Amino acid sequence: MPSATKVDFKRELRELYAPGSEPTIVDVPELAYVMLDGHGDPNTAADFSDAVGALYSIAYAAKFAIKRAPDGVDYGVLPLEGLFWALDMSAFTTEDKAAWDWTLMIMQPDLVTGEILQEARAKAAEKISSDLAARVRFERFAEGLAAQLMHIGPYAQEGPTIERLHAFIAQQGYERAGKHHEIYLSDPRRCAPEKMRTIVRQPIAVASGGS
Repeated sequence: MPSATKVDFKRELRELYAPGSEPTIVDVPELAYVMLDGHGDPNTAADFSDAVGALYSIAYAAKFAIKRAPDGVDYGVLPLEGLFWALDMSAFTTEDKAAWDWTLMIMQPDLVTGEILQEARAKAAEKISSDLAARVRFERFAEGLAAQLMHIGPYAQEGPTIERLHAFIAQQGYERAGKHHEIYLSDPRRCAPEKMRTIVRQPIAVASGGS
């Protein structure tokens, strides 16, 4: 049996998944994701850790289904991402995470179809609750114009990085126009806190009164 073709989607989307430590502006195309919604402090809400496990279970089941296909493709599962917001975004703060709503998601290559995801959900339901598996949805998401940079260090120390990103957005003549977005490149179980890499991204629009 021939070995599966290997593809590195993170490398192909390097602009989105490998920013530097200085803020930059990117145009994020429409991409497909498995998604799961929740509420509460990501550090303490049991639903958050359950959602992480559910998404990875389904993402890996889809990956192995594609790898086993006759014209199989082997690819690395993409990083976990999170959209975070509050009912009043003007009051959104990293100091009150208990008030956060969130959507966790993992990008899926175009090889992953709705049919494959249905099979992956059924496979994952052998390891996670069927109710949790049923909450996972497959959806396309177009984020559009956004500013981003890399944060290196513990999640709890993201505040200054976020403030620097917001200042950059204003300096460039834009305003924030969507949900706070984080992309987790490091596994906190295996990486020292001071070395963890997290992409901090913020959708933007031309500031009111701007050209």
